[in-house]
Formats: sequence, structure tokens, C-alpha cells
Amino acid sequence: MGLVDGKVALVTGAGRGQGRSHALKLASEGADVIAVDIGGGRVETISYELASEADLDSTVNEIEGMGRRAIKAVADVRSLSDLQAAVDAGLSELGRIDIVCANAGIGSWAVAWEMTEQQWKDMIDINLTGVFNATRAALPSMVQRGEGGSVVLTSSTAGLRAYANTAHYTAAKHGVIGLMKVLAQEAGPHRIRVNAVCPTTVRTPLVINDSTFELFAPHLENPTEDDVREPFEGLNILPGVAWIEPEDVSDAVLFLCSDAAKFITGVALPIDAGNIVK
Repeated sequence: MGLVDGKVALVTGAGRGQGRSHALKLASEGADVIAVDIGGGRVETISYELASEADLDSTVNEIEGMGRRAIKAVADVRSLSDLQAAVDAGLSELGRIDIVCANAGIGSWAVAWEMTEQQWKDMIDINLTGVFNATRAALPSMVQRGEGGSVVLTSSTAGLRAYANTAHYTAAKHGVIGLMKVLAQEAGPHRIRVNAVCPTTVRTPLVINDSTFELFAPHLENPTEDDVREPFEGLNILPGVAWIEPEDVSDAVLFLCSDAAKFITGVALPIDAGNIVK
């Protein structure tokens, strides 16, 4: 018996990074998965490519290789109708949704007064509205079924503190925590728990990319991962931690989705190596 045996999980951003890790962790513990990602394309205000459809296929294939069922859903979290179609497809094939991991997100960097309108819009649309859209699409069926469930929203340590060059990101991630608290109040009477995870920097393309390296080592030409390791370590109290792995966050997600956390709701849980300790 796995910790979420027989459950069905909707995971956004499942093509790679934290979303892929969450989907695989939940599947390894017994869940079937509705795996959602955009399936390619670009957001012009970020410096890295989005997950491809092949990335999403890889996640689905690995879930099925564990003997679990997986529904592939190519969807843009900025579109409520896209996410509603993903939910409807999952419900049609799998019959229920017990877990929502609203995880899809992007990262970019700019001083607030130099930020473009489009940078702000893309960030809020994906990192905040996209989280709302996932819950808006999935929660009605969970409430109607009346068997409870667990919703985990991906915030950040930037949802709990502030960092320079991240006005749009920090606003979105603070917004996710506010959304989580309201959903916890509204969904609680239906035995649906709602929490947020707040990771420090995670080793995914959102962090491991050229623009981030340039932000942390502006004095160097074409800085590398090794060049920025020390300043990243300076963000965290635990020694030698520049960034954590997606699997480290997935362990916390699994806990929040399991019966081990059956009385935990409305919590913003740091997985942060001491990043937010004052």
C-alpha cells in the first residue's frame, strides 16, 4: 500500500522540474495522474524554453511504467477552458480527482521600475492566475463527490519574504499563499485540505539558466553554474546548500497529500534549508 494508493492526482507543469517530480512521486505511492503541461512554445519574457510535449510524454510513460494510469493533457494554465478540458478528460477516464498539485510556474528577473508590462503580465498570468485556474477547474468535482481531498499550491520562499529583482514573482507567490488561505477556509467544510509549499531555490530550468547566472554573477562574462554556487549558498542557513532538488519538494508534497497530514490545512510549508529564518 502506497501513501496515496487509489487516489487520482492532477499535476500542472508535469513535463519536467518540480511538476514531473511530484507526478512521479505520487504515482510511485499509488496514485493515477492527470499530467498537465503546455507542450512547447515560448514565453518571450523568460530566457529558457518551456517543457515540450516530448517532456510530457516522458512523464506519462514513466508513470505507466510503474503500473499506474496516466492521462496526458496539453494545456496552458493561463486558460481556464484548457484546464477545464484537462479535468474533464481526467474525470472521464479516471472517474475522480482527489489531489491537486497546482505547480506550473516561470521565473524572470528585473528591477521593479525597469520591468516591462509584459514581464509583469506573464508572471501573474502563469504563477498566480494559473494556480487559481487549476483549482477552479478541479474543485467543483471534488466538492460534489464529498469524499474530501488535498490541494497543494506551489508558492516559494518568495511568498514569505522579498528578494530584489523579483517584484512580479514575489507578488505572485505572496498571492498564492493568500489564495491558499481562502481556499482552505472555503474547502475545509468539504474535508478538502489546502496547503502551499514554499521551496528555496530548486535545481530546475527556472533557476539553472543563463539569465539567472548573470543576475548572481554580474561581474563575470558568461557565468556558469559553478560561478553562482557560492552566492546561492549564501541564501540558505544549512551549509553547502546552493539549491535543493525537485524530489526534496516532492517529499513534502506527498506528505501533505497523505493521511499523515490529515489535520494539516492552511499551512505555507517552507522547504528552504533555513532561507526564511530571520
